[in-house]
Amino acid sequence: MTKKTKNVFISHVHEDDPGLAKLKDLLASKGMTIRDYSISSDNPNNAKSEAYIKREILAPRIWQCSTIVVYISPETKDSAYVNWEIEYAQKQGKRIVGVWADGEKGCELPEALDKYANAVVGWTGNRIIDAIEGKIENCEGPDGSQWPPRGISRYNC
Repeated sequence: MTKKTKNVFISHVHEDDPGLAKLKDLLASKGMTIRDYSISSDNPNNAKSEAYIKREILAPRIWQCSTIVVYISPETKDSAYVNWEIEYAQKQGKRIVGVWADGEKGCELPEALDKYANAVVGWTGNRIIDAIEGKIENCEGPDGSQWPPRGISRYNC
């Protein structure tokens, strides 16, 4: 198995920090190492100004990455930072991949992910890697089924 390394920004809410390690471990077990440029409790940000955080901390980190991975949980959809990170990545021409949190059964997506995602995949290492590498261009539910379920048309994938 050939090891691949990717510069990735993982957009998430801090309540989901424990899931980031699980995501990186899952990808590593399938041959992909992630250089994670996101802010987490392991790599904290103590700034207080929202404008400063976006301009001086988040923007340069996203700029250095080829892909932004959005860790999808019920808490993600209401995060102004997650939506801003996705919108900024889209403006920079970055690949945007949603990954359903381990064990997630389905929830509303952040508005910007719904609008700009290149792919959304479930908690399967090879599918996540294929999405990051641009081999998947569709949106799936947590179980790999078509997302959203038939009859719901707001999803743009």
